[in-house]
Amino acid sequence: MQGNKLVTMVNQIATFHRRLALENAATEVAAHLERFWEPRMRKAIQAHLDAGGDGLSPIAKRAVELSKARDEGRLPFDPYQAATIAPPLEA
Repeated sequence: MQGNKLVTMVNQIATFHRRLALENAATEVAAHLERFWEPRMRKAIQAHLDAGGDGLSPIAKRAVELSKARDEGRLPFDPYQAATIAPPLEA
Protein backbone atom coordinates (compact mmCIF):
# COMPACT_ATOMS: atom_id res chain seq x y z
CA MET A 1 0.00 0.00 0.00
CA GLN A 2 1.35 3.42 -0.88
CA GLY A 3 2.49 5.75 1.87
CA ASN A 4 0.17 8.57 0.87
CA LYS A 5 -2.86 6.24 1.09
CA LEU A 6 -1.83 5.32 4.64
CA VAL A 7 -1.38 9.01 5.47
CA THR A 8 -4.91 9.67 4.24
CA MET A 9 -6.26 6.76 6.28
CA VAL A 10 -4.54 7.70 9.56
CA ASN A 11 -5.53 11.37 9.10
CA GLN A 12 -9.17 10.32 8.65
CA ILE A 13 -9.01 8.31 11.86
CA ALA A 14 -7.39 11.29 13.61
CA THR A 15 -10.14 13.60 12.34
CA PHE A 16 -12.74 11.38 13.97
CA HIS A 17 -11.00 11.87 17.36
CA ARG A 18 -10.18 15.59 17.01
CA ARG A 19 -12.56 16.64 19.79
CA LEU A 20 -10.36 14.94 22.36
CA ALA A 21 -7.26 16.54 23.85
CA LEU A 22 -4.21 15.89 21.66
CA GLU A 23 -2.66 13.14 23.78
CA ASN A 24 -5.99 11.40 24.32
CA ALA A 25 -6.84 11.61 20.63
CA ALA A 26 -3.40 10.26 19.70
CA THR A 27 -3.82 7.41 22.17
CA GLU A 28 -7.17 6.49 20.61
CA VAL A 29 -5.75 6.62 17.08
CA ALA A 30 -2.72 4.55 18.13
CA ALA A 31 -5.11 2.03 19.69
CA HIS A 32 -6.97 1.82 16.39
CA LEU A 33 -3.71 1.21 14.55
CA GLU A 34 -2.78 -1.46 17.08
CA ARG A 35 -6.14 -3.21 16.85
CA PHE A 36 -6.95 -3.00 13.15
CA TRP A 37 -3.83 -2.34 11.08
CA GLU A 38 -1.62 -5.26 10.19
CA PRO A 39 2.05 -4.94 11.19
CA ARG A 40 3.17 -4.21 7.59
CA MET A 41 0.83 -1.22 7.43
CA ARG A 42 2.06 0.10 10.79
CA LYS A 43 5.68 -0.34 9.71
CA ALA A 44 5.00 1.53 6.46
CA ILE A 45 3.40 4.52 8.20
CA GLN A 46 6.19 4.49 10.80
CA ALA A 47 8.76 4.57 7.99
CA HIS A 48 6.87 7.52 6.50
CA LEU A 49 7.12 9.27 9.89
CA ASP A 50 10.86 8.53 10.03
CA ALA A 51 11.21 10.10 6.57
CA GLY A 52 9.68 13.35 7.82
CA GLY A 53 5.99 12.50 8.17
CA ASP A 54 4.82 14.80 5.38
CA GLY A 55 1.06 15.22 5.38
CA LEU A 56 0.40 13.77 8.83
CA SER A 57 -1.84 15.85 11.07
CA PRO A 58 -0.50 16.56 14.59
CA ILE A 59 -2.81 13.91 16.08
CA ALA A 60 -1.85 11.35 13.44
CA LYS A 61 1.85 12.09 13.85
CA ARG A 62 1.70 11.62 17.63
CA ALA A 63 -0.36 8.44 17.19
CA VAL A 64 2.21 6.96 14.83
CA GLU A 65 4.96 7.88 17.33
CA LEU A 66 3.04 6.06 20.07
CA SER A 67 2.41 3.08 17.83
CA LYS A 68 6.07 2.90 16.89
CA ALA A 69 7.20 3.08 20.51
CA ARG A 70 4.77 0.29 21.36
CA ASP A 71 5.89 -1.89 18.45
CA GLU A 72 9.53 -1.39 19.46
CA GLY A 73 8.76 -2.27 23.09
CA ARG A 74 9.86 1.17 24.35
CA LEU A 75 6.45 2.11 25.68
CA PRO A 76 3.83 0.09 27.49
CA PHE A 77 0.55 0.67 25.75
CA ASP A 78 -2.90 -0.73 26.33
CA PRO A 79 -4.81 -0.53 23.03
CA TYR A 80 -8.07 -0.84 24.95
CA GLN A 81 -7.41 2.13 27.21
CA ALA A 82 -10.32 4.55 27.06
CA ALA A 83 -9.71 8.21 26.41
CA THR A 84 -11.39 10.92 28.40
CA ILE A 85 -13.12 13.82 26.72
CA ALA A 86 -11.37 17.13 27.25
CA PRO A 87 -13.40 20.05 28.58
CA PRO A 88 -14.72 22.41 25.89
CA LEU A 89 -12.45 25.24 24.81
CA GLU A 90 -13.28 28.72 25.98
CA ALA A 91 -14.66 30.98 23.22
